[in-house]
Amino acid sequence: MELRTLAPKDYDAIIDIWNRAGLPFKPIGRDSLEEIIRQIELDPEMFLGAFEDSQMIGMIMGSYDSRKGWLNRLAVVPEHQGKGIARVLVEEMEKRLKAKGFRIIATLIEDGHEASMALFKKAGYVVHDDITYLTKREDSDV
Repeated sequence: MELRTLAPKDYDAIIDIWNRAGLPFKPIGRDSLEEIIRQIELDPEMFLGAFEDSQMIGMIMGSYDSRKGWLNRLAVVPEHQGKGIARVLVEEMEKRLKAKGFRIIATLIEDGHEASMALFKKAGYVVHDDITYLTKREDSDV
């Protein structure tokens, strides 16, 4: 397996990974080609793919605000799940965020994703049952 920073040319493979892994995405809004290109151009290091024989088999996005780093959109294609690929992607993105000076790294996991929950707990992440996540969106595509 090879890890590689992703580029705009990887957009179709990113969408394929999300589809195959069952992650919902917003192709008209925040996950459109234009928006993903904008995000990659802002900080290319925050897009990481795992490849086997030049085929992308997993990916993760990182992001950050002024206080903490975030792990987003972790996905591995079903036939490669359970092989440690997600763990390697998480570890590498943590390194990238720590190199930027972040001492807090967080992630959000939707209900029902027990494999993700187990992965992050095993990696030392703490579940906060006392936090309620709220959003305000301009429309349903963002």
